[in-house]
Amino acid sequence: MPTSRSSRIRLLVAEQAARRGARVGVMDVCTAAVASLPVGGAGVSVMFRTGASHPLCSTDDVSEQLEELQLTLGEGPCVDAFTHGAAVLTPDLRTGELQDCWPVFADAALESGALAVFALPLQIGAISPGVLDLYAPVPVRLDTEELADALAFADLATLVLLDTRIDETGASGKGQSEDLGGYRAEISQATGMLTVQLGVGIEEAFVRLRAHAYAHGRRLTVVSADVVAGRLRFSPDAEPTRSDEDT
Repeated sequence: MPTSRSSRIRLLVAEQAARRGARVGVMDVCTAAVASLPVGGAGVSVMFRTGASHPLCSTDDVSEQLEELQLTLGEGPCVDAFTHGAAVLTPDLRTGELQDCWPVFADAALESGALAVFALPLQIGAISPGVLDLYAPVPVRLDTEELADALAFADLATLVLLDTRIDETGASGKGQSEDLGGYRAEISQATGMLTVQLGVGIEEAFVRLRAHAYAHGRRLTVVSADVVAGRLRFSPDAEPTRSDEDT
């Protein structure tokens, strides 16, 4: 009997985890996807409709930049895929209509070294914990089989992220909280601190945090770390101030 697509994808991901000597994690899904598809890198972002979204993992510097860019700018295929609950396939970011759709992200992504981006929402029913992003350094189209594999990788990433039983022993993976920790702790904590400093709700606080990161050309995680450490403080009536500006 032929091996089903999902079984084949699970085996590829399990092999990646075995090389690490650890239980299957989202990073293994990304690594296996890059090895199996005509892409150069992959990343996953955990996303929320209310609250601070954050990058979870990435396979290389370019994919890390793409995850940060989209969440900082609030635009791009990842954001659209999550918003609409459908895959967003962009085989060539130089296309004029994409430049119009994502005027800032498209140029920034091209500058980072990505010419094609495929964003696949992570979904089980009404639950959508994030997005799997794949990028290529050259224009590329996924054929029918490749797209089906990409969607299967996204399905598995969803299961892993939600701690669903995925391995052969039926044990539930609990390692994801460790993967999420660094990003979620600082970004969420910084957002919470801004609700107090600015006297606004959590969504507005996250918008202000993102806007500051973008305006100063800094990564969202770096700005969040500064807020948490007290190096950067926001005010309702003035520009944010840094305590180490002169150091």
